[in-house]
Amino acid sequence: MTFEAKITPWQRLRALKEAIARKGFVRMIEAHSGISGLVGETVRIERDGEPLEFDGFWESSLTDSTSKGLPDIELIGSESRLHTIDEILTVTTKPMIVDGDTGGEPDAFRYLVQRLERRGVSAVIIEDKVFPKRNSLDAMAEQVLEEPEIFAEKIGAGKEAQVTGDFMVIARLESLIAGRDLADALGRAEVYIRAGADGIMIHSKGKSPAEILAFAEAYPDLCDRVGRRPVLVSVPTTYNSITDRELVEAGFNVVIHANHLMRAAHKSMNMVAELILRSDRSFEADEYCSPVRKLFAAVGYERIVERDRQRSEARRPAEAVIIPAAGRDPEFPERPKSLIEIGGKYLIDHQLDAIERVGLKDIVVVRGHQGHQFEARLGGSKLVFLDNPEFDERHSLYSLFCAREHMKRGFVMLYSDILFSSEILAQLIDTGRDIVLAVDSSYQYHEHEIDKRLDLVHTASSLEPSRRRLRPTGVVEVTAIGKGLDTSPANQEFIGMAYFSEQGARLLQEVYEDCLATQPSPFHEAPSIARAGVTDIIQELIDRGIPVYGHEVYMGWIEVHSREDVATAEREVTAAAAI
Repeated sequence: MTFEAKITPWQRLRALKEAIARKGFVRMIEAHSGISGLVGETVRIERDGEPLEFDGFWESSLTDSTSKGLPDIELIGSESRLHTIDEILTVTTKPMIVDGDTGGEPDAFRYLVQRLERRGVSAVIIEDKVFPKRNSLDAMAEQVLEEPEIFAEKIGAGKEAQVTGDFMVIARLESLIAGRDLADALGRAEVYIRAGADGIMIHSKGKSPAEILAFAEAYPDLCDRVGRRPVLVSVPTTYNSITDRELVEAGFNVVIHANHLMRAAHKSMNMVAELILRSDRSFEADEYCSPVRKLFAAVGYERIVERDRQRSEARRPAEAVIIPAAGRDPEFPERPKSLIEIGGKYLIDHQLDAIERVGLKDIVVVRGHQGHQFEARLGGSKLVFLDNPEFDERHSLYSLFCAREHMKRGFVMLYSDILFSSEILAQLIDTGRDIVLAVDSSYQYHEHEIDKRLDLVHTASSLEPSRRRLRPTGVVEVTAIGKGLDTSPANQEFIGMAYFSEQGARLLQEVYEDCLATQPSPFHEAPSIARAGVTDIIQELIDRGIPVYGHEVYMGWIEVHSREDVATAEREVTAAAAI
């Protein structure tokens, strides 16, 4: 739900009473922070064909104190408690019940009620123990109960302070916790109901639910005697063998699971911390941790990025993306390279994910070898498919111009065999230049590892990738490009990604038309324009004095031209998914 949760305090305030009236009961989950609130807000399952979720939150003094590393002895002041409450309310929409401990002095309780009600909290539960209380689940602590009449005055003070009829003051009976009998609990309940309590919470630390079921059985007669029936609340922390459904059938209207998210978090954090120490690394702990991307999704980060993308898209012309994918690669004869599977997805799907993050939607794929497989495997996509049926005779430049109608407003050209980060694509478009190539400035440092002829690039200058600098990339002027370049002065590698603005696309088309009419072919490395590659016409642009720039990158992309590359890409994709 995140901070975009849209609900007014008054809507939330009355939601608890409305839910009880509608359903007869509510099931609440403890929350101690914004992220735990989001868990309680969003967890949904289906059981026996019935959708189930929590109806709201219990803001517990125990788990609030524990989250701050402090004991549960009313040590945390109201300002700190209210800060936690605000954290949870900010990112959720469901009603909240607050654990008010003993409530403090009557005037302090009046003040607390007003501040909670103003925030949209639906109810506060206060316990009939003497300040400062000790936690009810501590078997060693002495539990000192307040006199019923004194506690009843505090309930009356809270009821006088509230502004609306929707806020609830609920009295928590500690008789069974203090070792007293059922009669004491029922006697106290009557006093508190007559004082105006909107609900009664009967607490027990017994392993068996027998005590609280006995109280629930006697409760209707008590309410008949008093003349009204406040809601009945159960907290089955210790007697958790009983189901929520059984508690409801016994007459309880509110069931609170009071500390489980904090206890689960503490156990998991300890386990993961120990595992990191034991393993001397964090790899083994990954399976016990949510991926960072799930945290992004939970807290609404992805929505912010999506809005960023939409704003960027609104500012940016509707450039197309053209992917020449017609060629036949002897290494992968059974399918187009775009349809190689990497990490459970086709290579082109990884490309589409990156393109979508940048906000480009007009995506054209030029098919050739085994072209029918695209529609068979990607039939439901919004891609535009065009064909180069002569892919054996007419190479990548011809394939690119099969999509000529999509070039008019500018376009991005992508080779079909590269994985890349969306940041590279976004930066390429945003350089402000008309014709920009993505070039890898690390080529010269590992050229001994290369096992194929690369599209090498000469530039007028280069930023040394081994030097530290504030900007990770730079724009340099390209002076030559092609597979036939001398390797010694080549300081860049073209990675197969180029951007042409509307003006750059116009210049490209003009040069292409002129080359079609020129005999023999003006290209240095191709006998004819039909056999030319994309880099051939880029070199022709340079030769005609048209500025071509290189946008330097140092990482963030992988070329897949062998089965070994597929294995490398698999590892990279798997590692990225775990982040």
